[in-house]
Amino acid sequence: MARLAGVSHQTVSRVVKGQPHVSDEVRARVTAAIEYLNYRPNQSARSLATSRSNRIGAIAYELRASGPSAIVEAASARARDRGYVLDIVSLDPGSDAGIADAITLVTQSHLAGVLAFTPTQQVVEALNRAHFSVPISLESESDDGSAHASHTGEDGVDLMIDHLAGLGHRRMFLIGGPDGWLAAEGRSRAYLRSLAERGLTSVGSVPGDWSAQSGYDGAARMPLDAGITAVVAANDQTALGAIAALTERGLRVPDDISVVGFDDIPESRFFQPALTTVRYDFASQGRLLTDRLIARIEGEQVPDAGALAPPAAVIRASSAPARTR
Repeated sequence: MARLAGVSHQTVSRVVKGQPHVSDEVRARVTAAIEYLNYRPNQSARSLATSRSNRIGAIAYELRASGPSAIVEAASARARDRGYVLDIVSLDPGSDAGIADAITLVTQSHLAGVLAFTPTQQVVEALNRAHFSVPISLESESDDGSAHASHTGEDGVDLMIDHLAGLGHRRMFLIGGPDGWLAAEGRSRAYLRSLAERGLTSVGSVPGDWSAQSGYDGAARMPLDAGITAVVAANDQTALGAIAALTERGLRVPDDISVVGFDDIPESRFFQPALTTVRYDFASQGRLLTDRLIARIEGEQVPDAGALAPPAAVIRASSAPARTR
């Protein structure tokens, strides 16, 4: 490139890195040479030359699920745009041995930083005990070090309770997520708080595991003689199972009972009936988490952890005015 542009290799390096002190005419010649030769920076070679890694380790979980996969995919794309490569290490968030193995693998690798997706307090505590020699960014971390509402899903619960209350629902039932999961505990906590603030009643709740099967089992055990007019499911898959069980028990959704979920997975609008839910911007979560880590790696101002698009209520056919019983 230097020979083609008629400049020194140091000048080419300054242009490639976007550094100042290069005239517009020289910069144009170098840029033309880059385009002609179809040059792309070799990040691996640059890492060897500078002894600085361009690889980010990502501790992830349940990559087949819609939300986690969307977050990791966006994080990977953002890292690539910033000149980094994401190395993904998956773990079982309920296995101490699996968590320890994933952390060991990451800490023994030559990395620029670590992204940690933290579904459970168990994972958070293991990460806090570990020693990392590079910057780390936790999914659950807010600017004051606590878990923020966008990670736990609490910030969308009020939207659903407001919607159901506006339809006249006063007695509700929760099919939650698994014990120990930050999102499950956050949504359950927000559900009870939101009902109390509006003078509404939670007739009961059962834990689930985010699956349609757990939604089915929870709705199958739900008391039908307690005046429940709405079921709040911890996520959309749980809602799908709940709708199936309620239908088998002779109830029509939403004529007899409303069902709502969270996450707005791509299949939600194809449920029968189409599901009322809360949409979260998972992609923006992945991008923000990556931006926060790279800022720490490169000594930049760290973006605010709460700088995310707000959740949105998606109203579909599974919710309707409460039926008087």
